[in-house]
Amino acid sequence: MFRNNTIKHICRLLLVGLVGTWLVACTEEIDTSNRYTFTEETALSYLENHPQFSEYVQLLKKMPISQLSESTVAQLLSARGHYTVFAPTNDAIQLYLDSLQRKGIIPEASWDAFRTEKTRDSIVQVIVYNSIIDGGDQMSYDIGTFPGDNEEFGIVNMNDRKLSVLHGRVNSDSIYINGEWPLSMKNRDIEVINGRIHEMEDVIAPSNDRMIDLFQRWAQTEGNGFTVMSKLILACGLNDTLSAYRDEVWEHLYLTKQVQDLPNHTSFGQKGSLPAHRKYGFTIFAEIDELWESLLGKSAKDITLDDVKNFLIASGAFTDAGTTTDDDYTNVNNILNQFVTYHILPMRISRDRLVCHFLELGYDYRDKTAQPSIAIMDYYTTMGKPRLLKVFESKESNGIYLNRFPIMRNGRGQFSQLGGNYQNDYHESGQFKPIRGVALTPQENVGAEILSPSDVNVSSEVALNGIIYPIRQLLACTDNVRNQMMNERIRIDVATMFPEMLSNDLHGIKQFYTEGATNCRAFPQNYPYLADVEMQEGTQFYYLPGFQCGWANNEGDEFNIIGRYEFTMKLPPVPKAGHYELRFGVATGSYVRSMAQVYWGKNKNNMPAYGIPMDLRQSGLYRRLYAGGNVTEDSDIGWEEDVSDQAINDEVDKKLRNKGFMKAPKSWTWGGANAVRDYETISRRIMVSEDMEPDQNYYIKFKSVLESQTKEFFMDYIEYVAKEVFDNPEEAEDIW
Repeated sequence: MFRNNTIKHICRLLLVGLVGTWLVACTEEIDTSNRYTFTEETALSYLENHPQFSEYVQLLKKMPISQLSESTVAQLLSARGHYTVFAPTNDAIQLYLDSLQRKGIIPEASWDAFRTEKTRDSIVQVIVYNSIIDGGDQMSYDIGTFPGDNEEFGIVNMNDRKLSVLHGRVNSDSIYINGEWPLSMKNRDIEVINGRIHEMEDVIAPSNDRMIDLFQRWAQTEGNGFTVMSKLILACGLNDTLSAYRDEVWEHLYLTKQVQDLPNHTSFGQKGSLPAHRKYGFTIFAEIDELWESLLGKSAKDITLDDVKNFLIASGAFTDAGTTTDDDYTNVNNILNQFVTYHILPMRISRDRLVCHFLELGYDYRDKTAQPSIAIMDYYTTMGKPRLLKVFESKESNGIYLNRFPIMRNGRGQFSQLGGNYQNDYHESGQFKPIRGVALTPQENVGAEILSPSDVNVSSEVALNGIIYPIRQLLACTDNVRNQMMNERIRIDVATMFPEMLSNDLHGIKQFYTEGATNCRAFPQNYPYLADVEMQEGTQFYYLPGFQCGWANNEGDEFNIIGRYEFTMKLPPVPKAGHYELRFGVATGSYVRSMAQVYWGKNKNNMPAYGIPMDLRQSGLYRRLYAGGNVTEDSDIGWEEDVSDQAINDEVDKKLRNKGFMKAPKSWTWGGANAVRDYETISRRIMVSEDMEPDQNYYIKFKSVLESQTKEFFMDYIEYVAKEVFDNPEEAEDIW
């Protein structure tokens, strides 16, 4: 089938007319007879002029761009565009054929040895499609724009797969794709008129194994580093779940055009493009065998399910009512099942998106060498019993951690003005919060560092539908972890609430956008693409990535819902039973904003209205109703600029809270200068204040109360904040 970027390129082929006028040809077939002749080489002409690629060129000329086209990939590489070509040499292709012979796929290492034409064509497709990233009208990759170690290229290859990069440990100039296939040391970064070519010493051929395939194989073998975790996962009956890859119903609807893009967004004038695929994905954090061997005193192959279960029982960390300890490991209440599923996120998250660095204070997203500054964290909902998993990174952490709970220099407690050691920059202090309740280790609050396979010498195999990250600290949702989360503000970007946003590369895209563009995406009203969102008739549900748009949103992006909308969302779980505020981040200051009634409760089909309608046109100082930002009403909520006296600022914050408002956080900036807290047009709304339970599903509904079909409901992030934080008599909630 057509890849999106390939379609764009075919539609952008330029022809020269008799008067030298450029015309645009939009067709599935590439007409190269009248194509503009470049004075420099194209990717195809370069490959044709270098004999070490002669066999690769022949494959390019045989392989069609898609099942729907007779045009070949060779023709594509002779056309205008931005292609990154990982070109295997003749020797590399021969090595690949040798590997197929060793696997018994062919009796001898020759193209004539394939038993069927279909099998041979599938191998040609593997070689060709995996070797090319079609950058569309965006970019091709030179070495300087390669992602960091164990991070992925932002654009899929023609085989719809993400490729990653790893530099050699001994020689940092050596580069391996997916940690396995080496680039030539001498012949790389070749600039051609329509992209870049990197000579490969081997064929890029990612496995089509699903997550469950890897675990089934690893459970029976040694030396992969994940033998114990593989046994645990298989015992929990996750075979079908971890085999899922793609929603074929959506695939059919999209290809047959039975689902339609949304019309142009009313403010930005861009069509709301539906995603081409609806993939399922998984992210698994796995303790390495070395850790289990040190804990249990056995080799990984000899460690049994009972060994691990008994260890967990003895730890006393699983104290939930209803926890079972029998041998029914498929039961979500079983102690082993709870432990295992807490390691699994039902979404595929590449390393560079585990924590979303973008607008945080002190960080410049335009600088490729920029390092983390203040602490940034995201919270994800795990599989099994829904629990929150915190992913954290800061300047001081020197890596990404799970469930890290440092004491922050946040202007409160020992770092307050009253405490005499005033520091308020939201960096780690070097101290960690004391353990609260049962923990698996005394150092649990330091967190489990997310490592790379090369850091601990474990398998680096990549599954079709997920990613495995090794860890060498125990990870569990212990009593201590739940207490720590309950005693901190939990801020969740709405995009991370929906697994489909991560598994389909819709969230956290920070590259390759034209300056000022929004690249508007959309989701259908009549198909549950976002499984945790139900839309009623009249709802137009858009997503705006917002990169380089100058918006002041958390992580840069936002959902933007238009029309006489009504939609219901499933909320993430709370960490522990208690009284919580549910807050809503709002960027106002625009007359195009909407006004919605909020509904909240346990029964999504029968939720009572909660409070008065939320007016998103209401900012700290004004209520904007007309075009041009003309003001018709002054605000009376009491917003004032911060001053140097913490006590005065706290008093202003109290007045705002009394009216259901809060200033925006200080954590990120607007335009790279002032923090969003400094702007009256950005705020938080306290939508709900209720007792909540951790094992209970909660839902929220927003319904337009305006007649307009064009007003926009803005949705960016939510916060869960327990009473222990927002009403703490000893240490007030910080401003971050």
